[in-house]
Amino acid sequence: MTLASPPIDGVTSRTVHTNGVDLHVLDAGPADGPVVVLAHGFPELAYSWRHQIPALAAAGYRVLAPDQRGYGRSSRPDEVTDYDIVHLTDDLCGLLDDVGATDATFVGHDWGSMVVWQMALLHPDRVNGVVGMSVPFLPRAPMAPVQMMRHVFADNFFYIVYFQEPGVADAELGADPATTMRRLLCGVAITEGDDAGEQAITMAANDGKGFIERMPEPDGLPDWLTQDELDFYVAEFTRTGFTGGINWYRNMDRNWELTPQVQDQHVIVPSAFIGGSADPVLVMSPPDGQEAWLDDFRGSTVVPGAGHWVQQDSPGPVNDALLDFLEGIQR
Repeated sequence: MTLASPPIDGVTSRTVHTNGVDLHVLDAGPADGPVVVLAHGFPELAYSWRHQIPALAAAGYRVLAPDQRGYGRSSRPDEVTDYDIVHLTDDLCGLLDDVGATDATFVGHDWGSMVVWQMALLHPDRVNGVVGMSVPFLPRAPMAPVQMMRHVFADNFFYIVYFQEPGVADAELGADPATTMRRLLCGVAITEGDDAGEQAITMAANDGKGFIERMPEPDGLPDWLTQDELDFYVAEFTRTGFTGGINWYRNMDRNWELTPQVQDQHVIVPSAFIGGSADPVLVMSPPDGQEAWLDDFRGSTVVPGAGHWVQQDSPGPVNDALLDFLEGIQR
């Protein structure tokens, strides 16, 4: 089933053929405006930027938000190796080529954040600014990251390690996409009080459970997510499954092997970070240490009370931070 997305004012939906795939792209703003590319994370879609696209377009920017490869209405290649960081960053370069842009400002959330940080290292000539959301800049690790995670977490459960075995997480997440999307969108936030510690123990327990079945069923939808919005996510992932997005995780060690040239490399273009104070990712990867690697860092915006899905959860503060950053680098 293909469900039409709830409308986003002033947005054109089109397909760009580049780098051997078709990318479904939401396109808005003046054709000659400075280009901003919005890169979503897991498990999300271009639609995740529904609150940012109109605001940036109204400010005069040409906004391109793709369903990245493996997601939504874009191509879903079969080979795991088709989802490595070379392919993912080349896809974003292809969007610039399609609109005749030399460079752009790249904004990423979650996995998209990791991709845009790498854009700034692998394709610095195509990047005039970069904003990471929820995942700060992380320098190249001293060893392959999944190998390191296996060592650190040992016999405990960790979702990235769980995602490595082909077919396993795919089957669990795809068995009931409504439950998967409801629990993920409503549950990736630090719970205040005693439940937070208990939830962390539950998530790490070596008890044979999968990923989604560890997550609590929410009492209801948060005020930032409507039923129609959730239904669109569910319909898309029911149609596509989750394998494309999970394959990004299966390339983490491969990405490390493919990029020895970025060892000790700094991000030299203007950069910024946006996150939510209740995002558990900021506990695992605190943003404070990234400043040593960002040569023109314009600061962090941490939105009080916001969880992991910060651009959907708190669009007002996020849009303000993005527009301030973009105005600053356009001067």
